[in-house]
Order: sequence, then C-alpha cells, then structure tokens
Amino acid sequence: MFTESKKQKTMSSSSNQQNMITQGTSFVGDLISEAGFRIEGNVNGTIKTSGKVVVGKTGVINGTLEGVNADFEGGFSGKLKLSGTLTLKASAYVEGEVEVVKLAVEPGATFNANCSMKGGVKELNKGEQQKIISKSEKTA
Repeated sequence: MFTESKKQKTMSSSSNQQNMITQGTSFVGDLISEAGFRIEGNVNGTIKTSGKVVVGKTGVINGTLEGVNADFEGGFSGKLKLSGTLTLKASAYVEGEVEVVKLAVEPGATFNANCSMKGGVKELNKGEQQKIISKSEKTA
C-alpha cells in the first residue's frame, strides 16, 4: 500500500522538475529535456524542451532555443522557435530570428529580431471583409 502511493508521488513530481544553469556557470553544447529550464548563467548551443524556459536577468543564451513557452529577463541571440508564448520583461534583450504564436513585450525590452507569428491567423468571414473594403474605399 505504501509503495504505490510513493510511486505515484515520484511520477507526478518528475514532471514538475526544472533544469537549472546558475549564475557563474557557462555551458557549451546541446541541452535536450522534457522538463523546463531556468537559465541564470551562459548557454552557447541548442536548447530543446517541451517545458517552459525562464531566462533570468543574469542569463544569456547564444544559439537556438526550441520549446513551448519562454520568459526572458536576460539576453538571447540566435534562433528562437516556440509553439506558445514569448514573454519579454523590461530588462530583456532579444536579437535574431523569432518564430512564436504569441508575443508579450513589456516597455523597456529590446527586441531586434525578424519575427514570424505562427498559428494565430484568423480567417475573416465575408461580412467582415466587406466592411473592411467599404471603409478603405470611403477613406480613399
């Protein structure tokens, strides 16, 4: 009886684990994990995860990041591809190529990137298209 409940707790807690690169740590290479990442140090290379990536004020990533969601307070340079939301806090610095579904930028953040918004395109129905066309004709 006790072993079953321990196994269930272990299995559920493993999905909540987070990888951490602390301040003062530099990593060169590829990181692949199902768990999320908290970056406070320097990473040069590729990060692939199905979890969330949080880059703190002292964190810097140079390379490629592929994941679901990411929050940046630190720096990023390279190629960033997310299937969810990219959130840039006021102290964030991002440059390179960015492909996301949603983008949230606080005032003060630096965002120098070619950005593609994927998956969020809505089709207008005929009535909405007519309204847009008639408004543009009136202003012309």
